[in-house]
Amino acid sequence: MKKIITTTKAPAPIGPYNQAILSGNTLYTSGQVAINPATGELVLDDIKTETELVMQNLKAVLEEADMTFENVVKTTIFLSDMNNFAAVNEVYGSYFNEDTAPARETVAVRTLPKSVNVEISAIAIK
Repeated sequence: MKKIITTTKAPAPIGPYNQAILSGNTLYTSGQVAINPATGELVLDDIKTETELVMQNLKAVLEEADMTFENVVKTTIFLSDMNNFAAVNEVYGSYFNEDTAPARETVAVRTLPKSVNVEISAIAIK
């Protein structure tokens, strides 16, 4: 059985998908981008600010499912420019305990939705 997870504290979906799906004890999040959930506006000031908002949006989805970053077992990071890796990694890393950080891959892509620079999704387990 699956449960739809949705919160107004993260951007509303812009297509036929949900913010997250809880199946049993496993949460699958959709990729989060730097959209301010209060205004619906993109925040692309710089890569660190953009990544911070992505992580805050992801945090809001996790919290709606009664989880935290400690529950995250796997993430996927999509970057439009691998030159941004170090800056994204610095912000991303501040959300995890290095000893218990999740598995992860980081993938460079040609373009991302709305021409953002970073998108991050996660899988978490209660």
